[in-house]
Amino acid sequence: MDEEENIVYVGNKAPMSYVIAVITEFEQGAKNVTLKARGRAISRAVDAAEITRNRFMEDVTVENISIDTEEIESEEGGTRNVSSMEIVLTK
Repeated sequence: MDEEENIVYVGNKAPMSYVIAVITEFEQGAKNVTLKARGRAISRAVDAAEITRNRFMEDVTVENISIDTEEIESEEGGTRNVSSMEIVLTK
């Protein structure tokens, strides 16, 4: 299975939406699932990872967490820095 397919992008939905997406990936045979989030969505990604691990799939562990800063174009015409995070979950 391709590693790129096992990425869940976290946005503005409720954390349970992402928990269901992660569980679905694992049930389809994925060994790793990566939660990716930027800015304010980072806390939702952490919530989704913890809810998945503690309530639904106790055999899932956090393999890696990486943080970064990305430059994105702002509406005013310049660039601004936005924090980003990737959480890799392994079954």
